Amino acid sequence: MDSTDLSFFLAVVEEGGVTAAARRLNCVQSNVTARIRSLEADLGVPLFHRNGRGVVPTRAAERLLPHARQVAAALRAARDSLWDLLNPDRPGGQLTIGSMETTAACRLPPVLAAYHAAFPDVELSLRTGGTGVLTEEVLAYRLDAALVSGPIDHPDLIAADVGVERMVVVTAAGTDWAALQTRSNLSALCFRRGCAYRERLESLLAGMGLGRARMQEFGTLEGIIGGVAAGIGISLLPLAAVERSPLRASLSLYEAPEPWAVAPTQLIHRRDNVMTAALSRFIAHARLGWQSDLQNAITA
Repeated sequence: MDSTDLSFFLAVVEEGGVTAAARRLNCVQSNVTARIRSLEADLGVPLFHRNGRGVVPTRAAERLLPHARQVAAALRAARDSLWDLLNPDRPGGQLTIGSMETTAACRLPPVLAAYHAAFPDVELSLRTGGTGVLTEEVLAYRLDAALVSGPIDHPDLIAADVGVERMVVVTAAGTDWAALQTRSNLSALCFRRGCAYRERLESLLAGMGLGRARMQEFGTLEGIIGGVAAGIGISLLPLAAVERSPLRASLSLYEAPEPWAVAPTQLIHRRDNVMTAALSRFIAHARLGWQSDLQNAITA
C-alpha cells in the first residue's frame, strides 16, 4: 500500500465512482481500476461493491477512509511546509476553509479579497455549512479549518477566537415583538439542524416560554431574511448579516436578551495539523472581518 493507491481510493469514494475519479485525477479509467484492485489485493479485502450503477464502499473502505484522508492531509501539509521553508515571505499551497453561511455572506468577501491580493500563490477554496457539519469536516481532514460558532471544546481541535457577533431578534417591519410573544402560533425561521444559530434560537424561545413555536427551515440566509420580511415568522441572526441585507428597510430588529445577546466566532483546525503560513495568515486576515464592525443602534 502506498500513498498513490490511497489517493486513487480517496478519489473514487469522494467522487462516487471510477469515471468521475478518473476525471479528477486526469487519467484513464483503467488506471483507476488497476490501482484500486492493487490496493484491495495488498489489503486482502474488497473495498467496493460493484454493480451496474457504479461502486459502493464496503465496511472495510469506511474503516480505511479516515486514514486515507489523514495521509492525504499529511502529504499536503508536508508540501506546504517545504514551500514555506523555501518561500518564507510568500505563503502558498492549498487551503480549504469552511464557514457558516452567515459569516461567508457578511464577513468574508472583503477578507477573501484582501487575502487573495496579499497571497496569490495560495489556492484557497471555501465551503459553507452549519457548525456541526463543519466541525465534523475538520475532524475528518476534509477541511483545513472552519469558521464556526463557538465556544468549541474538543480534544482534537484548536479553536482561535476571531470575532463576536451581536445577535438580534428579527421581525417584519412595524411588528411588535412583545405582542408576538403572546401568540400561540408563532413561527421561527432557521437553518437546518446542525446550525449553531438555530440552536441559539431554539434555546432563546424555550427560555422565553415560547418553546412550542413552529420551526421552519430555510436553506439560505437570504431565504430566512426574505421570509421574515414577508411576515412568515421571526428569526435570531447576527446584526452584521441583517444590516447588510437589501431588505433591511423591511425589518425590525430587537436586542436579544442575555445569554443570547452575543455569539463568538472561532476558527477551528485539527491539533495534529501543521500550522502552515497560509493558514496562519488566514486566521490573521479573518480577524479583520470584525474590526470595522457596525456600531449602529438597534431600532424597531
